[in-house]
Amino acid sequence: MSRLAMDQFTTPSDPISGAPAEPLQGRPLRLGYLSGLALFVGVITGFGAVVFRGLIGLIHNIFFLGSVSFAYNAAQFTPAGHWGVWVILVPVIGGLGVTFLVSNFAPEAKGHGVPEVMDAIYYKGGKIRPVVAVVKSLASALSIGSGAAVGREGPIIQIGSALGSTLGQMIKMPAASRIILVAAGAGAGIAATFNTPIGGMMFAIELMLPEVSVTSFLPVALATGAATFVGRYFFGSAAAFVVPPLGSTNADPQAAASLLLFVVLGALTGAASALFVRGLHWVEDWFEIIPGRYTRHIAGMVLVGVLIYAMQIRLGHYYVEGVGYAGIEQILNGQLSLWPVLALLFIAKLAATTTSLGSGASGGIFSPSLFMGATIGGAFAALLQAVHLPLPVSVPVFAMVGMAAMVGGGTGAVMTAVTMIFEMTRDYNIVMPMIVAVAVSVQIRQMLSPETMYTLKLVRRGHPIPKALHANMFMVKRAAEVMNTAVTVLPAEISLDAFLQNLADDETVQHVVVTENGLIAGVMRLNPGMRRGLAQTDTGLTLGDASGLKFTIVRDNTMVFDVIRRIWDTDAVLAVVVGGRGAPRGADVLGLIGKEQVADSVAASVLNYPE
Repeated sequence: MSRLAMDQFTTPSDPISGAPAEPLQGRPLRLGYLSGLALFVGVITGFGAVVFRGLIGLIHNIFFLGSVSFAYNAAQFTPAGHWGVWVILVPVIGGLGVTFLVSNFAPEAKGHGVPEVMDAIYYKGGKIRPVVAVVKSLASALSIGSGAAVGREGPIIQIGSALGSTLGQMIKMPAASRIILVAAGAGAGIAATFNTPIGGMMFAIELMLPEVSVTSFLPVALATGAATFVGRYFFGSAAAFVVPPLGSTNADPQAAASLLLFVVLGALTGAASALFVRGLHWVEDWFEIIPGRYTRHIAGMVLVGVLIYAMQIRLGHYYVEGVGYAGIEQILNGQLSLWPVLALLFIAKLAATTTSLGSGASGGIFSPSLFMGATIGGAFAALLQAVHLPLPVSVPVFAMVGMAAMVGGGTGAVMTAVTMIFEMTRDYNIVMPMIVAVAVSVQIRQMLSPETMYTLKLVRRGHPIPKALHANMFMVKRAAEVMNTAVTVLPAEISLDAFLQNLADDETVQHVVVTENGLIAGVMRLNPGMRRGLAQTDTGLTLGDASGLKFTIVRDNTMVFDVIRRIWDTDAVLAVVVGGRGAPRGADVLGLIGKEQVADSVAASVLNYPE
């Protein structure tokens, strides 16, 4: 609510162009109406996820198998196609289509999508062009289906957000309500893609919503629930990854010692997350040296094609192409537990993903993060097994924990990481190790890279966003606690000239409340220029003539939240604070509240939070 409160006094502007952005002010839609719209967004996003996954399957089957079919299970390895070595060109052909779509129709569809949604929320009043949903669907399906090492969650987040934004632009509403629909679409996209309704809500809360309240949470919850229902109808209710029972985690000294291993794993994934964050932007900068969008993307996709072909020749599967769920499934089921191979797969996936996105592919970073986390966790556990550590070490358990730690470290969405991996595997026993590893991972990543995968792109663009949601503690203060008491009360008929001459150099009086027949009739602000300019001038005006500021009246025990709302509703410049009961009179005036007092109160409340 802190950002919304300040926007009620000023209209923010884009720091790059200087153009005024749409203010968030205005009364939001009623909760029931907004919830109904969010429910609609969730349903449409759910169907959008179905169509998007079908499109990926169609393109994948055409490119790799030469067959026309929508059926595609990303958790199963793609058989070696009959293209032979020419499979290297498959990502290149897909990349040409991606570059054409992005360059000609929607440049914001390039990359992993989430930063563009966050940028729209914080800098564009939640406005996303409708064409983005279409172009992002086609471009990302081409990228993923043709083998680019990217994920499908970033695109569906951007698609769902674009749908929510489009509805929010079709129906007249304030930006604050439209932003809720954008966040609802984003959460719905996550929920439908991974069958994780709670994870979808957490994602929207942590990364999308500028504030959390019943008004914002309930629409998001309805949207994610509706999208999950649609997704389960078409894809089934099974967890995203099928893992064998892993046993219980007992509260004993041995289990406590094992937690220390997860601390080490968290540190490893934190360093890997920082490498991923920094590496992606380094690679983007390197590709920018190559002239021409098509040339850049062709060069990158050739490298990816060579890599997936090498994986097929040496390891028997493409492994790093597409979302990589088949490789994750193999690790979680204990079918791949050689630490040198797992370490090699981490390096290969990191190289393939940064090259894909850095050269111009369209897709997400969530799925690659899952893959890299699983390989790091699995390799660490396999290495511990190789040295015969006298503690129970399970490759699948460490792989699952590594997945959460890598996602949490790279995105900064720690609640999302823990809840989503739990929902995707449905094994409660790994929750505590996940929490430990994610906490350490985020701390290490912050030390090596203060920005996340999402925020670094925005910072480089000159559009920083808040790193956390802060409660507006200044809102619970009373008007009497924040008001400016440098005010005097005088009758309207007093001469302005005489008043200024008598005031002389007295700087303690900053405002004058003017009364008529004892009742508050107006407010006049005194500033140094006015004092100097009129002190020796015969204006012939009275205080009543000079008191033109529009004001409203509030009681001294009114909450600051209500003061701000009252100022906005009445289109006033400031509020006169009065005590007592009954009709407010001049004798009841205690002080004034303007935007300066609100800003000072906000600044004081910020000191309560860690940096």
